[in-house]
Amino acid sequence: MPVIAIVGAGPGMGAGIARLFGKQGFEVALISRTQSKLDELVATLKAEGITARGFAADVLDRTSMRAALVEVRESMGAIDVLEFSPADPSLPRQSPLEVTVEGAQSQLDFYMHGAIAAVQSVLPDMIERGDGTIIVTTGGSSVFPNAVFGNIALAAAAVRNWTLSLNAAAQDKGVHVVHIAINAWIGNQPGAEITDITPLYWQAYSDSAVSELVFSPAVS
Repeated sequence: MPVIAIVGAGPGMGAGIARLFGKQGFEVALISRTQSKLDELVATLKAEGITARGFAADVLDRTSMRAALVEVRESMGAIDVLEFSPADPSLPRQSPLEVTVEGAQSQLDFYMHGAIAAVQSVLPDMIERGDGTIIVTTGGSSVFPNAVFGNIALAAAAVRNWTLSLNAAAQDKGVHVVHIAINAWIGNQPGAEITDITPLYWQAYSDSAVSELVFSPAVS
């Protein structure tokens, strides 16, 4: 069975992506900080007929992230799809007028450096096989400047730039890299339920011509 590893897995979008791929025959590796929460999600998915396992790791702890992805590979087989979408609302949010070096660094460490650590843990194997998909998720501020998300937006925009560049560099090696920007408050506005968004992830996986998808709720 093919394997998808979801970094930042939780009961919201992570679970939605797990269900989407699980129902298409994927085994699901769930990666986040708290093993007990992972165990609960694994049990929920298994009750729905989806094969899943949880692996505890912290995006800010590069060693634990690399170790978790190695464990996924050793226990479940080659990782066919890596999806990266962690979130930490406890990190300080600064407007563009307030951004400090420290505030920018905290977001860059979490999003940009976290993405690099996760991707570089699977990319060499994908290149060696000549096959694999990497999907990196950010918020809409990575594409659309937003005065509310000063330090978050600069980190998200950096992730987006790198992801698009990585796809250009890796596509001739058989690796498909896609950036998905979710320009919505998930579950808190019309047309932005998890089930409205998750089809983009299957499109990202199945359409090799896609390098970026942006979700914005339809305006009635």
